[in-house]
Amino acid sequence: MSTLKITYIRSVIGQKPDHEKTVKALGFRKLHQTVERPDSPQLRGMVHKIRHLVTVEEVR
Repeated sequence: MSTLKITYIRSVIGQKPDHEKTVKALGFRKLHQTVERPDSPQLRGMVHKIRHLVTVEEVR
């Protein structure tokens, strides 16, 4: 099973409230923070929703 390395690069200031909740649900607290999460369809949906705020790398 692969994992996704997600980096938070843009602020949620001025974004929709549900985007802010998605960022917090992924575990981000600060800009330029990186988290690794197991790849799943649910996670990919969350990342797709905030794709303009994060960068994603696939890690094997």
